[in-house]
Amino acid sequence: MTTTTSAGTRKLTIARAMAEATAQEMRNDPRVFVMGEDIGPLGGVFGNTRGLYDEFGPERVRDTPISETAFIGAAVGAASDGMRPIVELMFVDFFGVCMDAIYNLMAKNTYFSGGKVKVPMVLMTSTGGGYSDAGQHSQCLYGTFAHLPGMKVVAPSNAYDAKGLMTAAIHDDNPVVFMYHKSLQGMGWLGTEKGATVPVPEESYTLEIGKAAVVREGHDVTLVSLAAGVHHCLRAAQALEDEGFSAEVVDLRSLVPLDRETLRASVAKTGRLIVVDEDYHSFGVSGEIIASVVEHDHACLKAAPRRVAYPDIPIPFAPTMEQWALPNADKIVDAFHQMMLS
Repeated sequence: MTTTTSAGTRKLTIARAMAEATAQEMRNDPRVFVMGEDIGPLGGVFGNTRGLYDEFGPERVRDTPISETAFIGAAVGAASDGMRPIVELMFVDFFGVCMDAIYNLMAKNTYFSGGKVKVPMVLMTSTGGGYSDAGQHSQCLYGTFAHLPGMKVVAPSNAYDAKGLMTAAIHDDNPVVFMYHKSLQGMGWLGTEKGATVPVPEESYTLEIGKAAVVREGHDVTLVSLAAGVHHCLRAAQALEDEGFSAEVVDLRSLVPLDRETLRASVAKTGRLIVVDEDYHSFGVSGEIIASVVEHDHACLKAAPRRVAYPDIPIPFAPTMEQWALPNADKIVDAFHQMMLS
């Protein structure tokens, strides 16, 4: 979806921004091609390859059988041989059937070759729940991929970042896992987050992978998240402002590399930290963010850090149960209130 404001500024959804970045790079570089399930005439289940098949045809936009190990393994081979493939793992939950191709091939082949073989490929995959798709189609699993060395990992919260990060990912000589949250794609049936549809330049541009953004300035508490969680933080920051508090919001944008300097600088200013993560609570991103701050300088903290994360349970199908488990702005505000009482 593309919209135009009264001032003529073009706005894109994340899905359109991803498709535009891919198309621009395919025009500029014949080595770039796309593979995955339903990414051809359908344009992707979540819209992020829409229009590519019509422009580039079946040779460069290849619909594949339902065999993730086969087409991701084929992409690793193509990348190792000088191509720059983009492959889609339709749901991140499906990683189990192709993790050998992802982690033992894609992520390690450069190391195994002593740096002689580059693997310049993008693995894009959908994350997130909130629409009752249950435990096999609703996870985020950010920590699973960020934990494993050899891959860069990005997760944009808005269309501007999505286009810049996708272009940077295609240019990168390392494998990049591009994790897009379904609720941010602009597909109305998924419950679109309006704040993700933002002005996007028509020309090609890149954003540095590994650089976080302070998307709201504040001085009482730092709220840190990525993807859909950033929008929960922004709503919580507005609610806290109505109570007389000033919250700073940091959008990680990338998990690998992780911009620890921006995190530490923000917490040094505010003295308080709340991490919001739709991935599971234990052994994940939220703990790593807190450790990155505390291990560096715990003396700057005015209170113990807190996290608002998904509980360590399979994702329920029942809407009321799923919504109970998901992070939201009210939970963030409540975490701040508890922090101020401690």
